[in-house]
Amino acid sequence: HTGERPFLCAACGARFGRASSLACHARIHAPRKPYACAECGKSFTQLSSYQSHRRVHTGERPFLCPQCGLTFADPSSFRRHQRAHQGLKPYSCSECSKSFRQPADLALHRRTHTGERPWRCPECPKAFVASWDLKRHRLTHSGERPWTCGECGKGFGERAALGKHRRTHSGERPYACGRCGKGFGGVSGLRKHERIHGRRE
Repeated sequence: HTGERPFLCAACGARFGRASSLACHARIHAPRKPYACAECGKSFTQLSSYQSHRRVHTGERPFLCPQCGLTFADPSSFRRHQRAHQGLKPYSCSECSKSFRQPADLALHRRTHTGERPWRCPECPKAFVASWDLKRHRLTHSGERPWTCGECGKGFGERAALGKHRRTHSGERPYACGRCGKGFGGVSGLRKHERIHGRRE
């Protein structure tokens, strides 16, 4: 309660109020990652991170939005989504006043003004604004399809594409039209449908 932080991390100088908090933090500096995924080999320092990662392979999405019914694999994605319902966009661009829900989204947006593309492909001259754009692009060189459907075995280059495909098996249509209530399996289908309403007006 005093705000005192007597436990010092020798590696980076961060201070903590409890020894247990320091011990938990110290794992980020340790090269040892005891929690390894048997499916893809990725390893983690913390059990919670490993458990969250496992849902990538199992497809489990235990966090349900009570407002729209969308489900999420991890709590941080769920919290980000909730901010969308609340309409909160506290991070504004000083160049164009566009607002964002996350500071990381603002940082990415600012690159549209600066032209910065820090993520370079080692195999070709292309460069990208975001790390995930580079990751997706590199699959075009390798032909790798690491996301596999448990129902039919079809492989995908992106997790989002696998999620969309899974809905062809489940029949789930989580994207509903605000005008007529018709449901769609993906955002692109909903956007295409919404243009029909626009033409009728």
